[in-house]
Amino acid sequence: MKLQFLHPLYAHPGPIASVYLDTSRDVDDPDRAIDRRWRKLRESLLAHDADEPTVRAIEEAVGTDREVAGRHGRAVFAAHGSLVLAETLPEPPAHDSALYGMLPDALPLALQHTPDIPYAAVVTRRRHIAGPGGKEELELEYEAGRWPMNRVAPDEYSHRRVPVEAWPEEAGRFLAELADSVDTNGVEMIVLSGDPWAVNSLMRSAPRKLHGALVKLKDGRHGRAAPGRALLEDELGILLDDRLPDHDKKQLDAFLGQRARHPEYVEGIAATVAALQREQAQTLILDRPVEPDRHLWVGTASTHLALSGEDLSAFGLHYFWEEPAVGAALIRAAAGTQADLIAVPRDELPLEDGAAVLLRYTGT
Repeated sequence: MKLQFLHPLYAHPGPIASVYLDTSRDVDDPDRAIDRRWRKLRESLLAHDADEPTVRAIEEAVGTDREVAGRHGRAVFAAHGSLVLAETLPEPPAHDSALYGMLPDALPLALQHTPDIPYAAVVTRRRHIAGPGGKEELELEYEAGRWPMNRVAPDEYSHRRVPVEAWPEEAGRFLAELADSVDTNGVEMIVLSGDPWAVNSLMRSAPRKLHGALVKLKDGRHGRAAPGRALLEDELGILLDDRLPDHDKKQLDAFLGQRARHPEYVEGIAATVAALQREQAQTLILDRPVEPDRHLWVGTASTHLALSGEDLSAFGLHYFWEEPAVGAALIRAAAGTQADLIAVPRDELPLEDGAAVLLRYTGT
């Protein structure tokens, strides 16, 4: 997964406030519950010397996802009195948190973005047109985005209605749009559901380049998406939650090859830090859940990280500090050196210290 979406967090020096808040709407009086939780975080930020303008900037962004139904969360970052980044999360955070420090607490946000699979969802419905003649039309909903973030923030949505007799021609145009989306956005899965005749016609007429991406759901009876939620959200979760993008699969295969030859260069926190220091990491690989109990030492630049302050001093740095959140240091280094991120369940790929890298090049 690319990490460009995190770049605004590092565009200006800290300190920066990082807030993760459960903003789910599936409880009684959700606004009151959210306000109560936010007030606790607000007090915590002020107690840790966050300035009032920065806290106000966060407060203004906390409640801007009221139109999103169901369980979800909010990640908000602000510094020097201005909002830096705010995103709606597909899952509520494990616990509400508010940190104020020199580095943003960006790893939980990055992990919610993974596996970051480009997909499309298509739902067709047949409906009768009121009036004489008893004509029918087909309604088509189309949505595209990246899973799982687009569970709560779909990127692209279109809605059209066509007479049933015009569907074959319209289906041809729509399939051309899907093929273009595969070329332009790298869409890896296109999930079809709805009216059997309309879906089957899409399957039969699809160009060859779409054959490997099309998935037809057996049960085509699906209701409309809840406000702010993705089309076919539950079905997409079953299909995509345990899947990696094709690019990430190839990178993991390459990592396994490097590990088989030279594990001391690619696995463990020492090897990971060394590769990020040298801008040699093509991809940062983390086991999830991430081990939280290791500290690193960091400076002002993304490559300023080490296992000890003595190491940074030996590099000629005079300003550095101990960073208690290892994830904050690693994810800043990865984003700052254009490294990708892959997160894998620990039971599928156990890593020494829970961290590893795929190297851009090796000196051996």
